[in-house]
Amino acid sequence: MIDLAYSSLMLNSSELAQEVIRLEEHMDDLHTKFELLALTSGFKKEEASGFLGLIRLGVATEKIADAAAEMAEVVLRGIEPHPVLRLAIREAEETVMQVCVTQNSSLINKTLKEARIHEETGMWILAIKRNKRSLRPKPYIKINFGDTLIASGYSEGVEDLKKLASPDKNCVHIE
Repeated sequence: MIDLAYSSLMLNSSELAQEVIRLEEHMDDLHTKFELLALTSGFKKEEASGFLGLIRLGVATEKIADAAAEMAEVVLRGIEPHPVLRLAIREAEETVMQVCVTQNSSLINKTLKEARIHEETGMWILAIKRNKRSLRPKPYIKINFGDTLIASGYSEGVEDLKKLASPDKNCVHIE
């Protein structure tokens, strides 16, 4: 969520920001279910400290999700980022980019593990946008024609990833 929120700021993407908000709402639901489960579990007194640790972990996770949503809200409200944030983004050695997978890409039908994108480009895939959804990258997910890869890494890898994903530079988004 933090990576997607940061990406939404860097790319000024309301689509990514909306996905962060959707994930934050899901986290709220999970946190409530978790607390109810903990409260109704009938644990023994000697188990209380273990449950307390789990509840604190849940609260910390909720705070992180809320922070990501606050970052996304900056984009969704059309608020101009603070000049210091803008400068930090511009001066950062790392960058966030998005690139469309075109018809002639060697990545098509490869899993993320098989594609070895990080090894080839130095870029880490943060999310895959497909059919108006943002997918969390997992090694077994296959890359499809029309996917948009959101990646972060050092700026030197940007061109390498563009060449892998969009060798013909004709990006077509599949809806």
